[in-house]
Amino acid sequence: MVLVVHDTGNQSSVATFILVGFSEFPQLQAPLFLLFLCIYTVTVVGNVGIIVVRRINPKLHTPMYFFLSHLSFLDICYSSVFTPKLLEILVVEDRTISFNGCMTQFFFGCACVITEMFMLAVMAYDRFVAVCNPLLYTVAMSHKLCALLVAGTYMWGGLCSLIITYSLLQLSYCGSGPMNHFGCEYSAIISVSCSDSSFSQMACLVISILSEACSLLVTLASYVFIVVIVIRMPSKGGLRKAFSTCTSHLMAISIFHGIILLLYCVPHSKNSWLLVKVATALYSVMIPMLNPLIYSLRNKDVKETVRRLINSKLHSHLT
Repeated sequence: MVLVVHDTGNQSSVATFILVGFSEFPQLQAPLFLLFLCIYTVTVVGNVGIIVVRRINPKLHTPMYFFLSHLSFLDICYSSVFTPKLLEILVVEDRTISFNGCMTQFFFGCACVITEMFMLAVMAYDRFVAVCNPLLYTVAMSHKLCALLVAGTYMWGGLCSLIITYSLLQLSYCGSGPMNHFGCEYSAIISVSCSDSSFSQMACLVISILSEACSLLVTLASYVFIVVIVIRMPSKGGLRKAFSTCTSHLMAISIFHGIILLLYCVPHSKNSWLLVKVATALYSVMIPMLNPLIYSLRNKDVKETVRRLINSKLHSHLT
Protein backbone atom coordinates (compact mmCIF):
# COMPACT_ATOMS: atom_id res chain seq x y z
CA MET A 1 0.00 0.00 0.00
CA VAL A 2 1.67 3.21 -1.20
CA LEU A 3 0.68 6.51 0.33
CA VAL A 4 -0.27 9.73 -1.39
CA VAL A 5 0.45 12.49 1.14
CA HIS A 6 0.30 16.22 1.55
CA ASP A 7 2.92 17.82 3.80
CA THR A 8 1.42 20.11 6.42
CA GLY A 9 4.33 21.11 8.62
CA ASN A 10 5.46 18.60 11.24
CA GLN A 11 3.09 15.81 10.25
CA SER A 12 2.03 14.23 6.99
CA SER A 13 -1.65 14.51 6.20
CA VAL A 14 -2.62 11.40 4.26
CA ALA A 15 -4.93 11.98 1.31
CA THR A 16 -5.22 8.43 -0.01
CA PHE A 17 -3.78 4.97 0.23
CA ILE A 18 -2.88 3.20 -3.01
CA LEU A 19 -3.52 -0.51 -2.57
CA VAL A 20 -0.96 -2.74 -4.28
CA GLY A 21 -3.01 -5.90 -3.81
CA PHE A 22 -1.77 -8.80 -5.94
CA SER A 23 -0.28 -6.56 -8.64
CA GLU A 24 3.06 -8.39 -8.40
CA PHE A 25 1.29 -11.19 -10.27
CA PRO A 26 -0.20 -9.38 -13.32
CA GLN A 27 -0.97 -12.66 -15.10
CA LEU A 28 -3.21 -13.70 -12.21
CA GLN A 29 -5.37 -10.57 -12.03
CA ALA A 30 -8.20 -11.91 -14.23
CA PRO A 31 -8.24 -15.44 -12.71
CA LEU A 32 -8.18 -13.99 -9.18
CA PHE A 33 -11.03 -11.62 -10.04
CA LEU A 34 -13.18 -14.51 -11.31
CA LEU A 35 -12.26 -16.68 -8.31
CA PHE A 36 -13.09 -14.01 -5.70
CA LEU A 37 -16.25 -12.99 -7.58
CA CYS A 38 -17.51 -16.59 -7.53
CA ILE A 39 -16.64 -16.96 -3.84
CA TYR A 40 -18.37 -13.69 -2.96
CA THR A 41 -21.48 -14.68 -4.91
CA VAL A 42 -21.65 -18.06 -3.14
CA THR A 43 -21.07 -16.29 0.21
CA VAL A 44 -23.94 -13.84 -0.24
CA VAL A 45 -26.37 -16.40 -1.71
CA GLY A 46 -25.49 -19.05 0.88
CA ASN A 47 -25.74 -16.80 3.92
CA VAL A 48 -28.89 -15.01 2.74
CA GLY A 49 -30.29 -18.48 2.04
CA ILE A 50 -29.71 -19.59 5.64
CA ILE A 51 -31.43 -16.46 6.98
CA VAL A 52 -34.42 -16.96 4.64
CA VAL A 53 -34.66 -20.72 5.33
CA ARG A 54 -34.72 -20.12 9.08
CA ARG A 55 -37.55 -17.59 8.72
CA ILE A 56 -39.80 -19.81 6.58
CA ASN A 57 -39.31 -23.12 8.45
CA PRO A 58 -40.92 -23.21 11.95
CA LYS A 59 -38.68 -26.18 12.86
CA LEU A 60 -35.68 -23.85 12.66
CA HIS A 61 -37.09 -21.29 15.10
CA THR A 62 -34.70 -22.50 17.79
CA PRO A 63 -31.84 -20.78 19.62
CA MET A 64 -29.25 -22.65 17.54
CA TYR A 65 -30.62 -21.27 14.26
CA PHE A 66 -31.20 -17.86 15.81
CA PHE A 67 -27.45 -17.68 16.47
CA LEU A 68 -26.68 -19.21 13.07
CA SER A 69 -28.71 -16.54 11.27
CA HIS A 70 -26.68 -13.85 13.07
CA LEU A 71 -23.48 -15.67 12.12
CA SER A 72 -24.67 -15.58 8.50
CA PHE A 73 -25.42 -11.86 8.80
CA LEU A 74 -21.89 -11.26 10.15
CA ASP A 75 -20.39 -13.30 7.31
CA ILE A 76 -22.25 -11.19 4.73
CA CYS A 77 -21.09 -7.97 6.40
CA TYR A 78 -17.50 -9.10 6.85
CA SER A 79 -17.15 -10.38 3.31
CA SER A 80 -18.68 -7.16 1.99
CA VAL A 81 -16.15 -5.06 3.89
CA PHE A 82 -13.14 -6.41 1.96
CA THR A 83 -14.25 -8.30 -1.15
CA PRO A 84 -15.80 -5.51 -3.28
CA LYS A 85 -12.66 -3.36 -2.92
CA LEU A 86 -10.48 -6.39 -3.63
CA LEU A 87 -12.46 -7.08 -6.82
CA GLU A 88 -12.16 -3.42 -7.83
CA ILE A 89 -8.36 -3.21 -7.49
CA LEU A 90 -7.98 -6.41 -9.52
CA VAL A 91 -9.56 -4.83 -12.62
CA VAL A 92 -8.98 -1.06 -12.47
CA GLU A 93 -5.83 1.03 -12.68
CA ASP A 94 -6.93 3.44 -9.95
CA ARG A 95 -6.32 1.46 -6.75
CA THR A 96 -6.76 4.28 -4.27
CA ILE A 97 -8.81 4.33 -1.10
CA SER A 98 -9.30 7.48 0.95
CA PHE A 99 -7.88 7.71 4.47
CA ASN A 100 -11.41 7.90 5.93
CA GLY A 101 -12.50 5.03 3.73
CA CYS A 102 -9.55 2.96 4.92
CA MET A 103 -10.28 3.60 8.59
CA THR A 104 -13.97 2.83 8.02
CA GLN A 105 -13.05 -0.44 6.32
CA PHE A 106 -10.77 -1.36 9.21
CA PHE A 107 -13.38 -0.47 11.85
CA PHE A 108 -16.11 -2.64 10.34
CA GLY A 109 -13.72 -5.47 9.48
CA CYS A 110 -12.32 -5.55 13.02
CA ALA A 111 -15.79 -5.33 14.58
CA CYS A 112 -17.04 -8.24 12.45
CA VAL A 113 -14.05 -10.47 13.33
CA ILE A 114 -14.33 -9.93 17.10
CA THR A 115 -18.13 -10.23 17.04
CA GLU A 116 -17.94 -13.49 15.05
CA MET A 117 -15.32 -14.81 17.48
CA PHE A 118 -17.76 -14.40 20.39
CA MET A 119 -20.77 -15.51 18.32
CA LEU A 120 -19.01 -18.85 17.80
CA ALA A 121 -18.37 -19.03 21.56
CA VAL A 122 -22.07 -18.34 22.25
CA MET A 123 -22.98 -21.10 19.80
CA ALA A 124 -20.65 -23.49 21.66
CA TYR A 125 -22.44 -22.65 24.92
CA ASP A 126 -25.77 -23.23 23.16
CA ARG A 127 -24.59 -26.72 22.08
CA PHE A 128 -23.49 -27.40 25.67
CA VAL A 129 -26.97 -26.59 26.99
CA ALA A 130 -28.66 -28.58 24.20
CA VAL A 131 -26.59 -31.73 24.81
CA CYS A 132 -26.31 -31.56 28.60
CA ASN A 133 -29.86 -30.47 29.42
CA PRO A 134 -32.05 -31.29 26.38
CA LEU A 135 -35.37 -31.41 28.26
CA LEU A 136 -34.98 -27.85 29.56
CA TYR A 137 -33.13 -26.52 26.50
CA THR A 138 -35.80 -24.10 25.28
CA VAL A 139 -36.40 -22.88 28.85
CA ALA A 140 -32.70 -22.40 29.65
CA MET A 141 -32.01 -20.71 26.30
CA SER A 142 -34.95 -18.32 26.43
CA HIS A 143 -35.54 -15.75 23.71
CA LYS A 144 -34.55 -12.98 26.13
CA LEU A 145 -31.24 -14.68 27.01
CA CYS A 146 -30.46 -15.35 23.34
CA ALA A 147 -31.14 -11.70 22.48
CA LEU A 148 -28.90 -10.53 25.34
CA LEU A 149 -26.07 -12.85 24.29
CA VAL A 150 -26.24 -11.66 20.67
CA ALA A 151 -26.45 -7.99 21.71
CA GLY A 152 -23.44 -8.52 23.99
CA THR A 153 -21.32 -9.93 21.17
CA TYR A 154 -22.16 -7.00 18.87
CA MET A 155 -21.48 -4.45 21.61
CA TRP A 156 -18.14 -6.02 22.58
CA GLY A 157 -17.03 -6.28 18.95
CA GLY A 158 -17.98 -2.66 18.27
CA LEU A 159 -16.29 -1.38 21.45
CA CYS A 160 -13.02 -3.23 20.81
CA SER A 161 -12.94 -2.08 17.20
CA LEU A 162 -13.66 1.52 18.24
CA ILE A 163 -10.72 1.50 20.70
CA ILE A 164 -8.25 0.08 18.16
CA THR A 165 -9.48 2.39 15.37
CA TYR A 166 -9.17 5.42 17.67
CA SER A 167 -5.58 4.41 18.49
CA LEU A 168 -4.82 4.27 14.75
CA LEU A 169 -6.36 7.70 14.17
CA GLN A 170 -3.91 9.19 16.69
CA LEU A 171 -0.94 8.17 14.54
CA SER A 172 0.62 10.18 11.74
CA TYR A 173 1.30 8.52 8.40
CA CYS A 174 3.98 8.97 5.78
CA GLY A 175 4.82 7.67 2.35
CA SER A 176 8.16 6.05 3.18
CA GLY A 177 7.99 2.95 1.02
CA PRO A 178 5.18 0.81 -0.41
CA MET A 179 3.24 -1.71 1.67
CA ASN A 180 1.97 -4.86 0.10
CA HIS A 181 -1.69 -5.51 0.88
CA PHE A 182 -5.17 -5.43 -0.67
CA GLY A 183 -7.04 -3.90 2.25
CA CYS A 184 -6.79 -1.94 5.46
CA GLU A 185 -5.75 -4.74 7.79
CA TYR A 186 -4.12 -3.72 11.11
CA SER A 187 -0.53 -4.68 10.29
CA ALA A 188 -0.88 -2.97 6.91
CA ILE A 189 -1.89 0.33 8.49
CA ILE A 190 0.79 0.16 11.21
CA SER A 191 3.51 -0.50 8.64
CA VAL A 192 2.92 2.89 6.97
CA SER A 193 2.82 4.92 10.19
CA CYS A 194 5.77 7.24 10.80
CA SER A 195 5.02 7.91 14.48
CA ASP A 196 5.34 5.82 17.63
CA SER A 197 2.68 3.13 17.42
CA SER A 198 3.50 1.38 20.71
CA PHE A 199 0.22 2.44 22.40
CA SER A 200 -1.85 1.25 19.45
CA GLN A 201 0.01 -2.05 19.26
CA MET A 202 -0.36 -2.57 23.01
CA ALA A 203 -4.11 -1.84 22.82
CA CYS A 204 -4.47 -4.23 19.88
CA LEU A 205 -2.41 -6.92 21.66
CA VAL A 206 -4.41 -6.70 24.89
CA ILE A 207 -7.78 -6.75 23.09
CA SER A 208 -6.69 -9.59 20.77
CA ILE A 209 -5.38 -11.78 23.62
CA LEU A 210 -8.39 -11.03 25.83
CA SER A 211 -10.92 -11.71 23.06
CA GLU A 212 -9.17 -14.83 21.75
CA ALA A 213 -8.59 -16.25 25.24
CA CYS A 214 -12.14 -15.59 26.48
CA SER A 215 -13.85 -16.93 23.36
CA LEU A 216 -11.64 -20.03 23.22
CA LEU A 217 -12.08 -20.63 26.97
CA VAL A 218 -15.89 -20.60 26.65
CA THR A 219 -15.71 -22.83 23.56
CA LEU A 220 -13.25 -25.36 25.01
CA ALA A 221 -15.03 -25.50 28.38
CA SER A 222 -18.36 -26.12 26.63
CA TYR A 223 -16.96 -28.97 24.55
CA VAL A 224 -15.07 -30.54 27.45
CA PHE A 225 -18.36 -30.78 29.36
CA ILE A 226 -20.10 -32.08 26.23
CA VAL A 227 -17.48 -34.83 25.73
CA VAL A 228 -17.62 -35.87 29.40
CA ILE A 229 -21.43 -36.15 29.35
CA VAL A 230 -21.53 -37.87 25.95
CA ILE A 231 -18.99 -40.50 27.08
CA ARG A 232 -21.23 -41.31 30.04
CA MET A 233 -24.27 -41.85 27.80
CA PRO A 234 -25.35 -45.52 27.86
CA SER A 235 -26.88 -45.33 24.37
CA LYS A 236 -24.63 -45.31 21.31
CA GLY A 237 -27.44 -43.69 19.34
CA GLY A 238 -27.54 -40.82 21.82
CA LEU A 239 -23.77 -40.47 21.55
CA ARG A 240 -23.93 -40.34 17.76
CA LYS A 241 -26.77 -37.79 17.78
CA ALA A 242 -24.97 -35.57 20.32
CA PHE A 243 -21.77 -35.51 18.32
CA SER A 244 -23.63 -34.89 15.05
CA THR A 245 -25.05 -31.65 16.48
CA CYS A 246 -21.55 -30.45 17.37
CA THR A 247 -19.41 -31.57 14.41
CA SER A 248 -20.38 -28.70 12.11
CA HIS A 249 -19.77 -26.12 14.82
CA LEU A 250 -16.38 -27.62 15.74
CA MET A 251 -15.37 -27.54 12.08
CA ALA A 252 -16.31 -23.84 11.75
CA ILE A 253 -14.48 -22.95 14.99
CA SER A 254 -11.32 -24.83 13.96
CA ILE A 255 -11.15 -23.11 10.57
CA PHE A 256 -11.85 -19.63 11.99
CA HIS A 257 -9.42 -19.70 14.91
CA GLY A 258 -6.81 -21.68 12.95
CA ILE A 259 -6.53 -19.04 10.21
CA ILE A 260 -6.65 -16.13 12.70
CA LEU A 261 -3.79 -17.68 14.72
CA LEU A 262 -1.85 -18.40 11.52
CA LEU A 263 -2.19 -14.77 10.42
CA TYR A 264 -1.05 -13.23 13.69
CA CYS A 265 1.72 -15.76 14.40
CA VAL A 266 3.45 -14.95 11.11
CA PRO A 267 6.42 -12.58 11.58
CA HIS A 268 5.79 -9.51 9.40
CA SER A 269 8.96 -9.41 7.34
CA LYS A 270 9.14 -8.44 3.69
CA ASN A 271 9.13 -12.11 2.70
CA SER A 272 5.99 -12.88 4.72
CA TRP A 273 3.63 -10.31 3.17
CA LEU A 274 2.36 -12.75 0.54
CA LEU A 275 1.47 -15.24 3.29
CA VAL A 276 -0.21 -12.43 5.26
CA LYS A 277 -2.29 -11.45 2.22
CA VAL A 278 -3.27 -15.06 1.52
CA ALA A 279 -4.22 -15.62 5.18
CA THR A 280 -6.24 -12.38 5.19
CA ALA A 281 -8.02 -13.47 2.01
CA LEU A 282 -8.79 -16.85 3.62
CA TYR A 283 -10.49 -15.42 6.70
CA SER A 284 -12.12 -12.44 5.01
CA VAL A 285 -13.28 -14.15 1.80
CA MET A 286 -13.20 -17.94 2.26
CA ILE A 287 -14.56 -18.38 5.81
CA PRO A 288 -17.80 -16.43 5.11
CA MET A 289 -18.39 -18.80 2.18
CA LEU A 290 -17.57 -21.98 4.12
CA ASN A 291 -19.87 -21.39 7.12
CA PRO A 292 -23.20 -21.80 5.27
CA LEU A 293 -21.83 -24.85 3.45
CA ILE A 294 -20.61 -26.44 6.69
CA TYR A 295 -23.88 -25.88 8.56
CA SER A 296 -26.39 -26.51 5.78
CA LEU A 297 -24.90 -29.59 4.07
CA ARG A 298 -24.97 -31.57 7.32
CA ASN A 299 -28.47 -30.54 8.38
CA LYS A 300 -31.56 -32.44 7.24
CA ASP A 301 -34.04 -29.69 8.15
CA VAL A 302 -32.12 -27.05 6.18
CA LYS A 303 -31.75 -29.32 3.14
CA GLU A 304 -35.43 -30.29 3.27
CA THR A 305 -36.54 -26.65 3.47
CA VAL A 306 -34.29 -25.70 0.53
CA ARG A 307 -35.64 -28.66 -1.47
CA ARG A 308 -39.27 -27.65 -0.78
CA LEU A 309 -38.51 -24.02 -1.65
CA ILE A 310 -36.91 -24.99 -4.98
CA ASN A 311 -39.75 -27.39 -5.83
CA SER A 312 -42.40 -24.75 -5.05
CA LYS A 313 -40.63 -22.19 -7.24
CA LEU A 314 -40.30 -24.70 -10.11
CA HIS A 315 -43.96 -25.69 -9.75
CA SER A 316 -45.11 -22.06 -9.80
CA HIS A 317 -43.07 -21.40 -12.96
CA LEU A 318 -44.40 -24.52 -14.70
CA THR A 319 -48.02 -23.61 -13.88
